[in-house]
Amino acid sequence: MSLSRSLEPPTSDSVSTVAITANNRTGRAASALESGWAAHRAGVERLLASYRAIPTDANVRLAKKTSNLFRARAKNTAPGLDVSGLERVIEVDPATKTADVAGMTTYENLVAATLPYGLAPLVVPQLKTITLGGAVTGLGIESTSFRNGLPHESVLEIDILTGAGEIITATPDNENADLFRGFPNSYGTLGYSTRLKIELETVQPYVDLRHVRFHDLHELERAIERIVVDRSHDGEPVDYLDGVVFDAGESYLVLGRQTDEPGPVSDYTGMNIFYQSIRHTGPATKRDRLTIHDYLWRWDTDWFWCSRAFGTQNPRIRRFWPKRYLRSSFYWKLIALDHKYGIADRIEARKGNPPRERVVQDIEVPADRTAEFLEWFLAEIPIEPIWLCPLRLREPGPIGADSDRRWPLYPLEPNRTYVNVGFWSSVPTISGQPDGAANRAIERKVSELDGHKSLYSDSYYDRGEFAELYGGDRYPELKQRFDPNQRLLDLYSKAVQRK
Repeated sequence: MSLSRSLEPPTSDSVSTVAITANNRTGRAASALESGWAAHRAGVERLLASYRAIPTDANVRLAKKTSNLFRARAKNTAPGLDVSGLERVIEVDPATKTADVAGMTTYENLVAATLPYGLAPLVVPQLKTITLGGAVTGLGIESTSFRNGLPHESVLEIDILTGAGEIITATPDNENADLFRGFPNSYGTLGYSTRLKIELETVQPYVDLRHVRFHDLHELERAIERIVVDRSHDGEPVDYLDGVVFDAGESYLVLGRQTDEPGPVSDYTGMNIFYQSIRHTGPATKRDRLTIHDYLWRWDTDWFWCSRAFGTQNPRIRRFWPKRYLRSSFYWKLIALDHKYGIADRIEARKGNPPRERVVQDIEVPADRTAEFLEWFLAEIPIEPIWLCPLRLREPGPIGADSDRRWPLYPLEPNRTYVNVGFWSSVPTISGQPDGAANRAIERKVSELDGHKSLYSDSYYDRGEFAELYGGDRYPELKQRFDPNQRLLDLYSKAVQRK
């Protein structure tokens, strides 16, 4: 097993970081920087020791306390990898606008480390406990994705523990470039990131919001395509773009503009609920304003709108709900209890109802097929609201290649706008229909519209269709090269097959 050269702390020539200041704190800051790298190296050594302790005939997996996956996990009695030392931001460099980050660092901690310097990751997924490594190997998206693409597109280099038990460094142009490009959407089946060097961008302290209402889904679709190209609407710049569909006649785009102008801001971390604030019946546009911190986490307090399943949107309950538990990570614990004990199905059974099918998915369709998908979905799947998030692959930049094979395990076309559609709820099962009937119908429709879907939740593809959608012959080549003894589950087994 070999440690990558990048695990060494930066040389004095390369350190132009948060640790270097123009005052007499320089020495203490440099010492703290070295301490951060030393702690990281110690964490990597513990990770490697835990890998060696796993029996050679057992699958390797993470020993994580939290997860943002909704699909079933394979049962495994072997101990997991110790990632307890890989949960911190190692270094932020405001001069180069980059950060070195351990793979299991949550975005909550990453943002807390970068915002004091007026910087943020190029894409910040909506939930605080999503990890940087998870967003890269499992994809992520947010309201900057129409201009910054997906989280893995701002990665400059990655240290990866492969299935072979070696830690290697992958960059866009080194000997491991194939792994660099194949790592996104591999969901830990090619290895686990121990360190990622990422780009950051400058942000302003406030975000001015416009909630623009649409009464027609085709009008909404046209507006998305126009705003993505122009990066403006009605003469104002658009730095952030997402939206919500409540029904075919009521949908909104939420347009954000960065600003340093002081002024009053709203608070959606207590009694007020962000998604409810979007709706209005007056003029076509409603305005609001948030701090950049509260904007980045605007969806987390209520897990978009999913907190209503726990009664927390009832004012009488919310008033007494501890504020520290108004966050997605706590709702996740409640979901885990439901999965373990079948609470929701038991309640439905007492009402004389059949079990419900979980429909928790994010899909992408080309922007010009958005209205078609939404019309079909609203007619066939009784779930609302629906989240929208436009995205485009980044223009060729620091990471080079402009080929449509750039990210083979999730091959979106360059220079084409897509819209992520997110829906997270459940529907009644119908007697005589196959397991996962609603999810299967969604998969068929998405494929018909030349789209893709994320793999964090239930999937039902057969092996041939799955391979065609997620990597083709590239994935087996990567698997053989970096996990020759199949210590890690393969992608189809992990994403589709039930264990």
